[in-house]
Amino acid sequence: MPSKSSARLAALTVAAVCSAASTIVLTTPAHADAVRIHDIQGTTRTSPYAGRQVTDVTGIVTGIRTYGSSRGFWIQDPNPDADPATSEGVFVFTGSTPKGVAVGDSVTVSGTVSEYVPGGTTSGNQSLTEITKPTFTVLSSGNQLPAATAITATSVPAAYAPAGDTTANGSINALPLKPAKYALDRYESLEGMTVRVTDTRVVGATDPYTELWVTVKPHENRTRNGGTVYGSYDAQNTGRLQIQSLGPTADFPKANVGDTLAGTTAGPLDYNQFGGYTLVASELGTLESAGLKRETTTAQRSSELAVATYNVENLDPTDDTFAAHASAIVNNLKSPDIVSLEEIQDNNGAKNDGTVAADQTLEELIDAIVAASGPKYDWRAIDPADGADGGEPGGNIRQAFLFNPERVSFTDRAGGDATTATGVTKIRGKAHLTLSPGRIAPADEAWKNSRKPLAGEFAFRGRTVFVIANHFNSKGGDQGLTSQYQPPARSSETQRHQQATLVNAFVKDILDTQKNADVIALGDINDFEFSRTTRLLEGRGELWSAIKSLPRGERYSYVYQGNSQVLDQILISPSIRRDCDFEYDSVHVNAEFHDQISDHDPQVLRFRP
Repeated sequence: MPSKSSARLAALTVAAVCSAASTIVLTTPAHADAVRIHDIQGTTRTSPYAGRQVTDVTGIVTGIRTYGSSRGFWIQDPNPDADPATSEGVFVFTGSTPKGVAVGDSVTVSGTVSEYVPGGTTSGNQSLTEITKPTFTVLSSGNQLPAATAITATSVPAAYAPAGDTTANGSINALPLKPAKYALDRYESLEGMTVRVTDTRVVGATDPYTELWVTVKPHENRTRNGGTVYGSYDAQNTGRLQIQSLGPTADFPKANVGDTLAGTTAGPLDYNQFGGYTLVASELGTLESAGLKRETTTAQRSSELAVATYNVENLDPTDDTFAAHASAIVNNLKSPDIVSLEEIQDNNGAKNDGTVAADQTLEELIDAIVAASGPKYDWRAIDPADGADGGEPGGNIRQAFLFNPERVSFTDRAGGDATTATGVTKIRGKAHLTLSPGRIAPADEAWKNSRKPLAGEFAFRGRTVFVIANHFNSKGGDQGLTSQYQPPARSSETQRHQQATLVNAFVKDILDTQKNADVIALGDINDFEFSRTTRLLEGRGELWSAIKSLPRGERYSYVYQGNSQVLDQILISPSIRRDCDFEYDSVHVNAEFHDQISDHDPQVLRFRP
């Protein structure tokens, strides 16, 4: 006999509180169907009972969520059917903190079956099957919980997802689940059930939202530091899984990539807007540190020019990260001669009052670099028109050049502003910029609500070097990898393709004017080294992404949803690449760490002009 609390010997019928303002008690309709959880979940991603009322659905309470906008509890049928495609768990959405129910309770639940799409239907996300507007009855307490289903390297297929139904705009929602064939189908067949992973390696550091990513496939495209490289649209890393906590967030481990969650991590398998399938842990493994250290690059020789790109993530004078950024530039990047900075905000950051100047932001960073025993950098930038370049409202982010005047000089040609385009001219047989610093085609629609490229002309040991600082538009609006649409649409690419085409055309103008010109296009390209964006930027050999000179396991500058991937790039012209007399380094100081000061790793190129 299951144990019973004396306070709950009688069956209790509890009405869920659907909002803070009202309590609604729903009576069981006479026509409602008595069904099991696996009947509700069905053999596809959407329930055959969606929109219908069900009554007296039995299950054991396996977890209660008391935070966020999606409050409620999970129930699981302790008597599963024989079909591996049908889940035995489901989420009961109460809207407010559930009362009168505890983990281990045996309950019957009545309510309406709903398909909730995290992020809304326009997000493209899969839906989560729920029972909404519930009433429930506690039959007994203290019951043994259903055994957690192990998610292992062998239980998750290598194939990621089926191709979507072309008659349904590429949706996989109505396709029969094949959990032995596709990874997404395997996870979907466990939706709402208690699952467990054991001794899993962290592939995405703990973030500010108390989440981290692990892999159940420890050898899947492994990086040197223990991450998982994203190197193709066609071959997904199927072992990745997001971990959240069902308990106090203060107890959540502060993990870096390469660390291990030793022992068992277990809880209901959820699906959310920002990570897809997520293990909401009621039991967390013990963090074992791998001792990850921030990397340091090699200092340039006297005959080498060192050029870096670094996204400093919305830096403005109110931030407390200046000293840390300065230390990274001086100690980890070894004080490059030229640093292209992305996401420099104006002098009062997100305050939206028309301020566009960023001299205070840049000077504060330069002073911090000097305090860290670095060089006294000079800087060049062009203030954007207010609100015209995207990013955080009021922040007016832009690219900027830092350069060490003891090592390199900047060639100033006046006239560059937010709306005036720089061009290429020939002087005594050599290419020169008409405006330096200047912006590339700032009026073109390709740059609408996006950062305009900043072009500058530098001189090093008597040779001109053209540097183009970029920050292409973000991937915002793209469908996620766990989307119901397979393959997911990447709508943001359209603008990046236009941007890449314009930058390549500008580089081509330089090279048509001077075939052997040294040109570097760098920055936060917001796209992968294998993407069409990069191919368009490279053109017909005008540029080449130098991160491809690294071993595949080193090609990353950013970690997103447990995928170590390339967003930041330095592309070089044939004159730099031809002699192979260059060194490239993706300096991993941020992306893999829970205490990162930016979400991007800086990149450094050293070469002899």
